Amino acid sequence: MDEKILAQKAMIGDRDAFAELYTLYKDRLYRYAFFKLHSEADAMDAVSDCICEAFKYIKSLKNAEAFAAWIFRILYRCCSRIITEQAKGREQEELSDNTAAYTEDFAMTELKEALAKLSEEEKDIVLLSTVVGYNSKEISKILGIKPTTARSKLSRALAKMREFLE
Repeated sequence: MDEKILAQKAMIGDRDAFAELYTLYKDRLYRYAFFKLHSEADAMDAVSDCICEAFKYIKSLKNAEAFAAWIFRILYRCCSRIITEQAKGREQEELSDNTAAYTEDFAMTELKEALAKLSEEEKDIVLLSTVVGYNSKEISKILGIKPTTARSKLSRALAKMREFLE
């Protein structure tokens, strides 16, 4: 079924339509969250929080065609909350003089290192473009910037990454 029709049905309370939308988006949502958070568990938590919020507020969605941008804005906020909570947790550990080293569950690859060189906005634009597959118009809706700005920032961010990787 067409995404727009599914979104319209979900907006009027059709749980099955929302479940189908979830099925269509879950992999893209997870990939974005994983690359943003660098953790499988955190990515799953972010997607879970995102879906719960989306289900709770689907009736407030004004335009069914905007569903993709809307759900990715929710995911973006969920990821930001997790990052903020982690930062607060690290600050509290430092304040309590707990010097246990923070270790990641996986090795940092060159790609992750290249992504780390980017600002948060550049990283979001690259991930939404390359991992999720969105174009500049869709990215602009999610991040609240102009499509031309999204294209130019994507180009500059990819050039930074290329320079780092060479």
